[in-house]
Amino acid sequence: MADSRTVKPADNRAFWRRDMEGKECTGAEILVECIIREGVDLMFGYPGGVVLKVFDELYARRDQIRVVLPRHEQAGVHAADGWAKVTGKVGTVFVTSGPGATNAVTGIATAQMDSVPLVVFTGQVSRELIGSDAFQETDAIGVTRPIVKHSYMIERPQDIARIVRQAYYIASTGRPGVVLVDVPKNVTFEKAVFEWAETVSIRSYKPTTEGHPKSIQRLADAIAESKRPYLYVGGGVVMANASDHLLELVNKTNIPVTTTLMALGAFPGTHPLFAGMPGMHGSKLANICFQECDLVIAVGARFDDRVTGKLSAFAPKAKIAHVDIDPSSIKKTVKVDYPVVGDAHWVLRELNKVVKPRQPNEWNRMFAEMKETHWFRYRPSTEVMRPQYVIEKIYEMTKGDAIISTEVGQIQMWAAQFYKFDRPRRWLTSGGLGTMGYGFPAAIGAQFAAPDAMVIDIAGDGSIQMNIQELTTVVENRLPVKVVILNNGYLGMVRQWQEFFYDRHYSSSVIGGLPDFAKVADAFGAKGLTARTHDDVVPVLEEGLAHPGPVFMDFHINPEENVFPMVPAGKALDEMQEEEWA
Repeated sequence: MADSRTVKPADNRAFWRRDMEGKECTGAEILVECIIREGVDLMFGYPGGVVLKVFDELYARRDQIRVVLPRHEQAGVHAADGWAKVTGKVGTVFVTSGPGATNAVTGIATAQMDSVPLVVFTGQVSRELIGSDAFQETDAIGVTRPIVKHSYMIERPQDIARIVRQAYYIASTGRPGVVLVDVPKNVTFEKAVFEWAETVSIRSYKPTTEGHPKSIQRLADAIAESKRPYLYVGGGVVMANASDHLLELVNKTNIPVTTTLMALGAFPGTHPLFAGMPGMHGSKLANICFQECDLVIAVGARFDDRVTGKLSAFAPKAKIAHVDIDPSSIKKTVKVDYPVVGDAHWVLRELNKVVKPRQPNEWNRMFAEMKETHWFRYRPSTEVMRPQYVIEKIYEMTKGDAIISTEVGQIQMWAAQFYKFDRPRRWLTSGGLGTMGYGFPAAIGAQFAAPDAMVIDIAGDGSIQMNIQELTTVVENRLPVKVVILNNGYLGMVRQWQEFFYDRHYSSSVIGGLPDFAKVADAFGAKGLTARTHDDVVPVLEEGLAHPGPVFMDFHINPEENVFPMVPAGKALDEMQEEEWA
């Protein structure tokens, strides 16, 4: 397995390099040059005192690298996260010391939980002041150590090139993640001779990408022997750009597929063998298939509790195969009979070479019959505005071709249930951490990544207020981001749990004093629209989606609408609560 990488431009544009080899340069010059050589042409940054030398150099190189100013560091990291998910490249963030670094923590934790490749540079006070409680001093490495893949402190300017090379390499290889690089102020002013290495080799870090041929063959044999196999696909398939190989495998073997929340779009949502999302708010079909199959083939998924439900009752009739690039994920939660350590792209490609074709059988017939009755549904109404209806109309009007970001909770689930994703990297959400305030800045990053795409953030009235200041960012940068606010006057998922399990004690879940979001948008220089009835939905969507600039669309949905199906905490996947039908 290769343990080094030769750097290549991130795209086909001009690969900007200065002739700096062997010359004495400031740390700031070296740092910015290295970032550019990593193929970075856009980053999210918020300046402060200790990083001004770097931002001065970024100004000097502004024709080669664009710096986007968010209005909050958390939002900047979320924006880089969205950009990375859409492009498949490493996102880059630069913040100052102290509160700049601590404000970034939630964004860092969010990205790390979802295996998003980011390099986050934090400013630090000068070396001689570290540990003295200097102004805006915070131990950024200590604060973030549990929530990053790796971290560095740059102590000398001559170390910058090596550390930056390694940071981008580590962030993007193996199981992707966040690498934090702490940069003391004096290092940016001090000088060193610039030396660039074309390759990266880290003795202690050699991720396995190529699955062992014998392990892959054993998996192929298990598929051949299985009567009721079931593919459980996670975000690792998206990260590995393995969707085409997954589709090839399914077309060859006729195995039904469920994809996690993070993997929506990894397999076409309109495919007849798609079971929908599994788990707590997954389809009844997806969950029953787990309970009835005899072989679970997990690819790039981690068997988290929101998927498995009551672990002792999960997939009781099945053997488990697990393909994952992270060996620590295998056998972490469930007993695994067929482990395969490797990159999903590589493993699925090789599996397709050896797996035997499977014709549709009784399992496929059962699946097709269950799909007719066990799919997502809701009771239509013209008397109240139902959020599911809004999502369906967004899907129809965009023809499934939009990039959708979401916040979390009810709106996240409705979007996942009722918008069909046929392609990867069109769905942005916080899965592992469940971060409110993620969707809007992630949509900003996505719009920068895909300027010609329709980008829509589906938000709640609570979550949109977490980073609503980023309206300034979209207006300043003329980004045509569309925000659909499903406004119910509650913290929706909190209220739903309080209804079911806490006797309707709506403690701190009622959102009082809500603003007129259309007027808020107008105040920032965006377009604001409001829909108060069922009949308003289509006209507002038509006007909002057609508008060339940023839009806030405020939809006043049924206040006590719930997400169904629902597997209560501690219950098995076949113990679902469903909406009562008259």
